[in-house]
Formats: sequence, C-alpha cells, structure tokens
Amino acid sequence: MVKVADANDLAAIRAAYQTFQRTTDRPTMIIVRSIIAWGAPTKHDTEAAHGSPLGEEEIRATKAVYGWPPDEHFRVPQEVRAHFEAGIAARGRELHESWQKKFANYAKANPQLADEWRWMEARELPPGWDSELTAFPADAKGVGSRISSGKVLNAVAKRVPWLIGGSADLSPSTMTHLTFEGAGDFEAGTYGGRNFHFGIREHGMAAILNGMALSYVRPFGATFFIFSDYLRPSMRLSALMHLPTILIFTHDSIGLGEDGPTHQPVEHLAAARAVPNLLTIRPADANEVVAAWRVIMPLKNRPVALVLTRQNLPTVDRGKYAAASGLARGAYVLADGGPKPDLILIGTGSEVSLCVQAHEQLAAQGVQARVVSMPCWRLFDEQDEEYRESVLPSSVTARLAVETGVEQGWERYLGPQGRFIGMTGYGASAPAGALFKHFGFTVENVVAKAKAMLGKK
Repeated sequence: MVKVADANDLAAIRAAYQTFQRTTDRPTMIIVRSIIAWGAPTKHDTEAAHGSPLGEEEIRATKAVYGWPPDEHFRVPQEVRAHFEAGIAARGRELHESWQKKFANYAKANPQLADEWRWMEARELPPGWDSELTAFPADAKGVGSRISSGKVLNAVAKRVPWLIGGSADLSPSTMTHLTFEGAGDFEAGTYGGRNFHFGIREHGMAAILNGMALSYVRPFGATFFIFSDYLRPSMRLSALMHLPTILIFTHDSIGLGEDGPTHQPVEHLAAARAVPNLLTIRPADANEVVAAWRVIMPLKNRPVALVLTRQNLPTVDRGKYAAASGLARGAYVLADGGPKPDLILIGTGSEVSLCVQAHEQLAAQGVQARVVSMPCWRLFDEQDEEYRESVLPSSVTARLAVETGVEQGWERYLGPQGRFIGMTGYGASAPAGALFKHFGFTVENVVAKAKAMLGKK
C-alpha cells in the first residue's frame, strides 16, 4: 500500500506508480488524498462543491488562485497545445503508421484472417454466416426455445469465429455451450477457446461482455431470466453505449415449475422492455428463434435480451400459418380470421400457441379471431404507421393479450376496451402444467374471455 498525501504532488504520484511497476508478486493499492474544489476560496473541501455548481463569482475567484485570466472560458493555453502535439499526438501518429504497415504485411501473408479482422472492426458478418440455419418442421410436441436457440447459436458460431461467450455457471441449463469441434474453453493458458465460464456473477458477466464488445468481438452471456435483476446496471450500460451484446435469458416464466416464485419471473419482461435501445425478443417457437438470430447478428449498435423457455413449445405449421420471418418487424399476423376480424388475440413466447388453438376453436364457433405474434415490442413500434395499422387495425377494439407476465405496458396495444390474461402476483411451486391451469393460461380460458368480450355465450 502506497499513500500520497497530496493529489497535487506529481512527484509523489509518479513515485507511487514506480512502486507499482517494481512490484511483481502482489497487487498494489495507491491511496491518494485530494481536496474537493481545491483552490475555490469558500467552497473547497465542502459538500457544496460536490452537489452544486461553484457559481460565477466563485469560479472567477478560483481562477485567480490558479493564476488564470478570470474572464476567459474554455481556455487551452498554447503551451498545452504544443505539449500535446509534441507528445501524445506525435506518438499516436507514429504508432498508427506503424500499425498500418504491420497490418498491410499481415494481410499479404494471411488474407483470410485479415478479412475477418476487417469484418470485426466494421461489425460486419462474413459471407454465408447463416448458411447452416434451417427451418424446423411442424411439431405439436415441439421443443423448448432454449434448446432450439442452442442449436442455432452453434450453427451461427461455426461461421462467425468472433462470436464467443458463455454463461453465469448455467450453460447446461441455458443450452449456450458451443459444442462443435474446435470450440474449446477459454481458460488460463488456453486463450483460443470460444466458451467462457464467467462464474456465478451475472453483473460481472454482463460488464465483461461490454468490454468484449468494445474490442469488436461479438459476445454473448446467458443466465436465467430471473437473474436479469443482478445484471441490469451492465445491461443498461450496453444500451447506453450502443454495444451489440447478446444476453440470453432462459426459464422465462412460471413454466419452470417446481423452483417456485423465487425463480419465476413475472415483472421482468416489463423491466427489460423499459430499457431504451434494448431489443427484448421472446420467440414463440423454434422458427421464430431462427428468425430472432437473423435479426440479432447484423445488429451493430444495440444490445438484445433473448428470452427463452425451458418447457417445450409447439412448432407452428408454417405451411398453414404465416412465416416466422415476420418476427423481424416485431409483430405480425400469424393467423387471420378474415379481412374484418371480430377479435384480435395477441401473444408472445409460449402463449402464442394458446392463441392459435383458441383461434381454431373460435373459428369453429363462427368467431373470426386474428392471432398476432408480438415477440418484440420495440421493433414493432419502429415500423411505419401503415404496417402497424395493418397488424392491429384501429377499427378492431376487441383485443385480448396473453402473456405470463404483468400487464404493465400492454395498454398501448390493447386500448381502453382490451383485456389481458397474465400475472397479477407471483407464481407458485408446482408442475408447469398445473401452474398454467391455475393461473388461467389455458385454451379454454382464452376462448371464454374472448367470447365474453364479444358478448357471446
């Protein structure tokens, strides 16, 4: 530990750094004592200088203490400019020119690797990055979106060598381990691995992802959705700094069952959607997962929260219903009930299949119900008014949204006459099927609510 008694003592600070440089067997702590607002005649060393501006007169008086002209603003003395030009600027030019020459020689010897570096630096994707992405066949049993996402992640990572990441000690549960040949683990002495083991520290993981993104690799990190609370500050910084980090959240609802309400997120979708510049995407089936990754990978300046299920989701028959590529616009008409629907059913994630089944039952009873899959609010809000109106026509005021989360925010899409089937409290500990039935996430309840809205028995 080295103490510097006065922050203005440059020689003492220099000596402290030299001690750090000489010390190779332990960390060095340097404690520097400084006085807030040093030189301000009446406000130095007081809390007033921390919480409020000095004020015009105090600033003038402080400049006098420093020997600076009191009436000049944003003054940079010529000596400072000259010192900068002769030092940092000159060294920077020299180093930049040296780097350019070295890279030119490197590119001649390693053209493919040089291209990869250029793509990374420009946040571009290599040709054929999505060549191994294929459609999932229709399947009533389906697959959990965490599983389908894991398959897509591996297919993409094969083609994008700088797509790297891991989980907060949960890769077997989040299905984010890269398993193809050569992926390997990043660890001491082995720095070519693609899998990172961040440990049980969600905030630290997301902060590391930010640093990785600043270095032009494309990082991903995964954990349970409930633990997004722990990393929210780092996630917010990703959005604030326009960094294309990928946060993969699994176990997205009460559908994880017996872990109970402590692990069942109910308010977390609303919280994630509230973060400006963050895309929160909750796919409805395996093909929406593929479409989500097609949206995610080209992003250059915004992070994504990909929200996935543990439980199986039926894979929608895309020959019968609309293509999953509609996800790219945030929301799309998945199943229509005619040019003038009586009702619009809106769902996200695991609840979309409930809306589709309810649509079929209502159609058999003469009710024209449109199903809208809305995996990403923000992408939908960014579409032009004509498209938004085509999906949610203002003439149809009977709207019912179904989501295993709180209602907050849904009012903008439901309007004053809309209704919501969701969570009003916490979950419970029981098998997923029992919980869905207990909290009203059943086809029968969706049909009953829809008919009640239309005044039908």
